[in-house]
Amino acid sequence: MIDLKKKFKEQVLNVVKSIPRGRTMTYKEVAQRAGSPGACRAVGSIMAKNFDPKVPCHRVIKSDGSLGNYNRGGIKKKMALLRKEGALR
Repeated sequence: MIDLKKKFKEQVLNVVKSIPRGRTMTYKEVAQRAGSPGACRAVGSIMAKNFDPKVPCHRVIKSDGSLGNYNRGGIKKKMALLRKEGALR
């Protein structure tokens, strides 16, 4: 079971690393691409615990278009990063 969780986490982090600058992906889309379509909450949990600067977790947003949380400085920081990258206007 632990190996499955670890593998899913690695897949999620790889999907998020592949999100190009200026683009976003929803938690649901990340879960789908990581192979577990119903695991969007797990994706959120993984993002909340991620502090690796190589993983652009600020590019992951909610399905309704709202930003969700950001563990590296809060919503204002997430919004600023997305604006700087051209993903928000």
